[in-house]
Amino acid sequence: MRTDTATLIRPATTASAVVELRQYTLKPGSRDALIELFDREFVETQEATGMAVLGQFRDLDDPERFVWLRGFPDMATRAASLTAFYGGPAWAAHRDAARATMVDTDDVLLLRPVGSGDGLIGRSMRAAPGAAAAPQTIVTATIHHVEEPELDGFLEFHQRIVDPALRAAGAPALATLVTEASPNTYPRLPVREGETVLVRLAAFFDRAAYDRHLDALSRSASWRTASEALDRMAHPAEILRLQPTARSAIR
Repeated sequence: MRTDTATLIRPATTASAVVELRQYTLKPGSRDALIELFDREFVETQEATGMAVLGQFRDLDDPERFVWLRGFPDMATRAASLTAFYGGPAWAAHRDAARATMVDTDDVLLLRPVGSGDGLIGRSMRAAPGAAAAPQTIVTATIHHVEEPELDGFLEFHQRIVDPALRAAGAPALATLVTEASPNTYPRLPVREGETVLVRLAAFFDRAAYDRHLDALSRSASWRTASEALDRMAHPAEILRLQPTARSAIR
């Protein structure tokens, strides 16, 4: 049965208590080449080291941006897994081809799910190697910038006002995440420091479902109340509109 809201299918495996949201700026015209390489060579080989490749996406608003999520059970495993992968044979064999597509890879947010039950889980019903057809799903990542002392208050406001309004308009959250404040355990790969964010992930069956969601928001009194408060924040929210690749686990 078709529904307007896409879902992340959760098998019995380890939740990701630490999540990286990675945004790469690529050379013009190179995104499809990187995606083909990534989906073929960098999914199972990363997961073999203990991490989860949660999702990889085309940014619908920037043809030179590739966005992906990977998760780890904890920060110590993150260090061990990254050391194993970037010192291993798959990266050694294909790093030159990957790097040839890239301009910047340092736009990385280190996050943790809110609440013990809100962990993203990898290895869903991902398409088999060689799959080429990308799903029509639209995934949104809304990034709210918050002053660190105000995070608890903003999280309470988000859970009480913002999230219910979005859910009522057809956008239940895949996950809500906030900044992981632990030191970067793999400094060879930089992360954005000195920032505090709340990130909400949602997914829609297709563009029509996403448009219906926007229409519902435009008619929602509760969303009007929430958005008026959000508009008073010092930094406007970033909204990434993303399309999963053929082998994304979030799809």
